[in-house]
Amino acid sequence: MANSKPIILMIPILFFFFFFVSSSAINATPKNSPTTAETICNSTPYPSDCISNLPPPQKLGSVRDFCIHFLHKSLTTTEHFLSLLNTYLNRRRPGGLLTTLLSQPVIRALQDCHLLAELSLDTLSKTYQTLNFTHSLNSLELAEEFHTFLSAVLTNTQTCLEGLHEVGNSPPTLTRVLSIPLSVGTKLYSISLALFKHGWVDDVKYNQPAKAIVRGGRGRRLPQVGLGGGVGGVLVGGTVVVNQNGTGNFSTINEAVAAAPNRTANSNITSYFVIYVAGGVYEEYVSIPRNKRNLMLIGDGIDRTVITGNRSVVDGWTTYNSATFAVAGQGFVAINITFRNTAGAIKHQAVAVRNGADLSAFYSCSFEGYQDTLYAHSLRQFYRDCDIYGTIDFIFGNAAVVLQNCNIYPRQPLPRQFNAITAQGRSDPNQNTGTSIQNCNIRAAQDLFTANTNTNSSMRTRTFLGRPWKEYSTTVFMQSYMDNLIDPAGWSEWSGNFSLNTLYYAEFNNTGPGSNTSSRVTWPGYHVLSTSLDVANFTLSSFIMGDSWLPTTGVPYTNGLL
Repeated sequence: MANSKPIILMIPILFFFFFFVSSSAINATPKNSPTTAETICNSTPYPSDCISNLPPPQKLGSVRDFCIHFLHKSLTTTEHFLSLLNTYLNRRRPGGLLTTLLSQPVIRALQDCHLLAELSLDTLSKTYQTLNFTHSLNSLELAEEFHTFLSAVLTNTQTCLEGLHEVGNSPPTLTRVLSIPLSVGTKLYSISLALFKHGWVDDVKYNQPAKAIVRGGRGRRLPQVGLGGGVGGVLVGGTVVVNQNGTGNFSTINEAVAAAPNRTANSNITSYFVIYVAGGVYEEYVSIPRNKRNLMLIGDGIDRTVITGNRSVVDGWTTYNSATFAVAGQGFVAINITFRNTAGAIKHQAVAVRNGADLSAFYSCSFEGYQDTLYAHSLRQFYRDCDIYGTIDFIFGNAAVVLQNCNIYPRQPLPRQFNAITAQGRSDPNQNTGTSIQNCNIRAAQDLFTANTNTNSSMRTRTFLGRPWKEYSTTVFMQSYMDNLIDPAGWSEWSGNFSLNTLYYAEFNNTGPGSNTSSRVTWPGYHVLSTSLDVANFTLSSFIMGDSWLPTTGVPYTNGLL
């Protein structure tokens, strides 16, 4: 995870105290009708900050008016933070004051913060302009899109904070200066998110008929991948080949990514730019920036096309920038590729893939690492028929993510460590994030299987389904096979009683010797679900609105329960 955690026992860096208040007055009031500021602000996690940031002498207003006001303040705060970062980063020029003051890890953390703040600024700008212009959203899909965007802004801020704490040796003055806009920003983003949820998302959901529970529906299956004009019926606008032997258009993946067309958020692009990567081991750190939208990366198959690196926190990288492969471009699709981080368990946090791309999909891919293998950072993501290897928190982050038909392989960790498959990072009650794992197989990787077989039962590595990284950690396992490596308790604490009341962990209709729930934890936030109604919100169709965007990718999927 992005926290600094040299061993399995960790202290959470930040958690938000949230005072629950009834929002019945908000829900009972038309969203454009004037309401008292106190009533509206009491529906947010920070009522006093909400009140103090309203322009005097405003006492009445609508939820939507207040939301637009806070979105504007959020924009201003983000711009100020970016300006502050630019000041520090620009002063790193040769002979500049900070050249001798900042270590390389601190500089990397600042660069992470800059990238994340740019992403947030783009998101906030688009959201503010849309809502300020239309003042209404007439579809659940559009409301959920902006709900996802605003959830990601909070995640970006959290990640910046975590990176700064992770490097741990920044000058005290720098830490103090940056902590002020980060703290202010966190509250403003949280207030904006709460008001948007009350003013738009809840309103749209209330005025739309409930969906029937989908069972057994499937998207079309991706046929044999070809390079002539189309990929499984997917619209292709261009294709290039990467081959290390020099017979393709490029010999490195980064060259091909750089040559891909730049597509802005306003571009009306439905076709994919396909990069076919011939078999081979590519020792590259690849980053797909946000302006490379609708990029499709196709390899020759798992273990045939391999992208590999070895960055880690121990070697001076933040968790965020330790990734071998990182993607931010919306609509990204990867097929038939292995992504690997070879740093090993001894190097602790070492990410194979960091995904912050909305509407992204990985199909028939493998993710190999130890601690923090797959960083499902933010926005909406889908993984199908993939293999995922790791030890501690190896599927983590704060995206809205669905994994289907995947093989999840816990590996042998360091001595005296245990395995945790998931560490979901939802930090705010109004975010729409979480991890949904459906029809997957959870079995020990060969090294763990061998170690546990040759060890007394009391000394075997314990493997848990997950542990709560953040206060509102949300994870559901459903219709999956769990082998006997899963600890009878199922789930592990993060630090004492932290988040045990506020998390949401659930299991539904799982099979296998590790799926027995009779000895599971008894936390208030843990649930054994028994009906399809209980789990409907975590199906692909509902949780990430997969029916509205996955068909264009050609990736197969199940939109409801099996």
